Amino acid sequence: MLQKYWKLGPTVAACAAATAFAVAPLAAAGGPPGCVDMNGTGCAAPPPPPAPGYAPPAGWAPPPPAPGYVPPPAPGVAGAIPGGPGGVAGPGGAAGAIPGGPGGVAGPGGAAGAIPGGPAGAAGPGGASGVIPGGPGGVAGPGGAAGAIPGGPSGAAGPGGASGCIPGVGCGSVPAP
Repeated sequence: MLQKYWKLGPTVAACAAATAFAVAPLAAAGGPPGCVDMNGTGCAAPPPPPAPGYAPPAGWAPPPPAPGYVPPPAPGVAGAIPGGPGGVAGPGGAAGAIPGGPGGVAGPGGAAGAIPGGPAGAAGPGGASGVIPGGPGGVAGPGGAAGAIPGGPSGAAGPGGASGCIPGVGCGSVPAP
């Protein structure tokens, strides 16, 4: 007869305690790791209320910032999950990425994105482009468009006409009328 000499209860309790200890600083801080305000709380935590009856002395002013301090641009925001996705956004655009995974940027000048080892593309006022590694790729803009499949057909077209090739068959072009 088989007997189980160990129990799951202590293991589950130990894992729950370890998780609570690991997550407690993140939950208490209220902001990204390392983000601590002058009150010792996380950046997302509201400041503590002043003591009852407290008024700053006449002529008091807050101290100047430390040398080299650059305040964050307003009204931008940033956020990240430690070891996970992160992103930033502001008046100039936005960007985000997942470590080892897809990432992208967008702004007034256009947008771009990529998946490591996978497709990538960009688009903006001047046109767009995209490619799949080992697969088709193409570009397009006000002056025309072009595309190709590795080992396969390729072509281009624009205001002056169009041309293309098929491996093993031949190439052709047509001028614009």
